[in-house]
Order: sequence, then C-alpha cells, then structure tokens
Amino acid sequence: MPRDRRDAPGWTYGLPKEFAYVVFGHVRVSPVLPPDTLLCVRDAAQSGAAGRTPVVGMAGGGQLARMTQQAAIALGVSLRVLAGSADDSAARVTPGTAVGDDRSEADLLDFAAGCDVLTFDHEHVPGPHIAAVEASGVPCRPGADALRHAQDKMVMRERLSALGAPCPAFAAIPDGAALERFAGEHGLPLVLKATRGGYDGKGVWVIKDLDDPVVTELLARDVPLMAEEMVAFRREIAALVARSPYGQGAAYPVVETVQEGGICVEVIAPAPGLSAERAEQAQRLALEIADKLGVTGLLAVELFETEDGLLVNELAMRPHNSGHWTIEGARTSQFEQHLRAVLDLPLGSTEPSARWTVMANVLGGDDPDLYSRYFHVMAHDPGVKVHFYGKHVRPGRKIGHVTVLGDDLADLRERARHAADFLRWGPAFADHTDQADRAEENSQ
Repeated sequence: MPRDRRDAPGWTYGLPKEFAYVVFGHVRVSPVLPPDTLLCVRDAAQSGAAGRTPVVGMAGGGQLARMTQQAAIALGVSLRVLAGSADDSAARVTPGTAVGDDRSEADLLDFAAGCDVLTFDHEHVPGPHIAAVEASGVPCRPGADALRHAQDKMVMRERLSALGAPCPAFAAIPDGAALERFAGEHGLPLVLKATRGGYDGKGVWVIKDLDDPVVTELLARDVPLMAEEMVAFRREIAALVARSPYGQGAAYPVVETVQEGGICVEVIAPAPGLSAERAEQAQRLALEIADKLGVTGLLAVELFETEDGLLVNELAMRPHNSGHWTIEGARTSQFEQHLRAVLDLPLGSTEPSARWTVMANVLGGDDPDLYSRYFHVMAHDPGVKVHFYGKHVRPGRKIGHVTVLGDDLADLRERARHAADFLRWGPAFADHTDQADRAEENSQ
C-alpha cells in the first residue's frame, strides 16, 4: 500500500493489534505507521472451496437483502437468501432463494450449511439459533454475542453505559412501582420501550401520565419494558460504520435523519451545520462501539444531538435506512461495504460523490398503482433516482426511496420531497402536503 495515500479522503486500512479506522471527513489515524505494521487482510476466498467465490447467506428476504443482492452481482459474489415467502422483496430478484423460517433453528441450520458465511437483514433471528450455526462451523457476521446488543435494548443500554458511551438515563421496568420510581427521579413525560422487537416507532410510547391505560395494558401482558428519560434533542443524526473480522474499519459521513410519526422520512448527507468536532465524535463513537461489541459488518448508531453533546439512541447491525443514500451518494454503497466486511475483503472508500445527497423514503398510499406515478417522476425530474422494493403497497409502509445529489441543499430537499410525495399520493400529493404542513404548524 503506497504510504502517500494513507491520508487521502476515504482511504481505508487496518492495524494488527488495535482497532484502526480511516474515513472520509474528520477521523484520521496518526501517526502514519511503517508499511510492515499494516494488517495483511486475508483472502476472503479462503472461506469457500478452491476455484470459486464464497457464498454469502442472508437470513431475511426484505428490501435490505434485495439491495444487497444488487451489490453482490456487481462484486461477482454469490448471495443466497432465506426468505419467509417466494413473494418477499429479495426473493423476487434472487435466484435459488430458500423459503423457510429464519426463526426456526432447523431451517436456519439447513440454509447455513450451503453458505460460507451467514449474515442478516434484520435483528430478529433468535440468538441461540445463531450460536447453533456458529457451532456448526459456519461463521455468522455479526455473531450472536454482538447481535444481542441490537436485539435487546436493555442489554444494549447496560453494555454501552458500562463502556462509558453517552446514553439517556434508563431503567428496567418490571412493574408499576419501578415506573413510579423512575418518573420520580427523571420526571414526566418519559419514554417507555419494549426491550425487544420494536422498529419504526413501534414498541415505543411517550408516557405523560402514569395512569395511562397503555402502561396498565403492557404490564398486564408482562411485556419486557424499559424506561428512558425524555431527551430534549435538537435533531437526530446517524453514524454508519463498517468493521471486518480482523478489525479493519471505515465510517461514512454523519447524516441527519428526519422523523415523522416515528418513521424516518428523509436523510441528509452530510448532516448540515454539524461541526467537524461533533462529526468526529460521532464517527469515533460508532467505530469504538463496533470494536468493543465485536461487530462484523455494518453498524448504524442512531444519535440524539443535544445542546450538550451526543447521546446514543439505537443500534442496528446490518444495512440501515440511514445509509440508503450511499448507493448513489458514496464511492462504496453500504450494501457493497457490508459484503466486503463480512467476507473480510478490503473495505471500500466512503468518500461522497457529491457535496450533498438527500434520500427520501417513499411510503405507501391508498392507490397501489405505482407505474403511472413513476412515469411522471421520471419525466418531471430525470435527476431523481427511484428505488422500489417490490413490496405490496399498504398505507404508511416503506415501499421504496428516492435519491438526489447536487450542490443546492434546499433545491435537493424540495425535489426529493416532491418525488416521494407524488409517488405516494399521485396528483393529490399537494393536498396531503398542505395538510401535513398545517398539522405541524398547529403542533408548534
């Protein structure tokens, strides 16, 4: 590796005895080490039989697996998918998809037997089943020990706090008395979370009154719960990093995520107005968490930016919605990077392709006919890149996303919003947009 390239933006390398990283933007490794100290990343093809590329298995057949398949084709890597149905998003585009239940140990073991490495497009595969696959000799990336921190919010909070990572105040809530104690210490409102299984705002409740019927119902059902203090944050940001089995790492520019009703509707890369110091803090924090938890593959760290600094909100150990912008907006997409990481290939450059990239999620509307609206968006703005996931349309469901790149952030946000809203609502999108704007104004 030429020494004069080690400080180039997006250049990636590893160190032999400590977690090393180099990213586009703010984080740098210094001093520059002599060539003989650099890690020699092993040939990932050693995992497979001689004369063929390795086979990556992905448990889960959703849109993340679908977009990983597109990256695998470009890399010449064989990707197999374990989908719940032949009609799943990834199953529609992946030849030889295995149909089965990734929550069944038998199905998972049978599927993994035909793979050189197993990875995941969601966090819901039971940890003991992953451990069984690892015991069978097939490496899982991330492994069961790492993934449990993304599966159980209480486990995650306890471990991150022990590591000294900045987190909101929290406590397990086994009963009403525990909730009363937490409210007495941290006040109301507070945030109540199911410790397992929540996503896109599901499994999260803002509690303003301890007599809220939601609390009574959840405790009666013995739902494992935790409480967190209500954080007064300026905005939400996300740091996306990748880590290989032997510690090579890379981080993408920190992004801003815009949420509506608990669902991410927009991602701006890089996060506008974020200081270099705070961006570096977020990148280093994500890379250090990946190292301490032993993550292999991608790690997305969702963060609250407050007046005083950063607080960790959630973790995801897979390709993430906050990284979809990288397909067009970075030299290496998150999906390619995840494959590189789990195969222990050298990681790719995270350098952005444009000054600004804006990604807007497309949510399902009332009319399932997307084609005519797609035609309009293509004709109206040829610079908008549209991705559909091949999912059945349901109101409010994520069915795709749009991406635009350029130099004028305000213009890019308007174009992305127009495209996403038109794909959801059709010609009536302006009426829905006006209603949403009025509702936001009334809530302020």
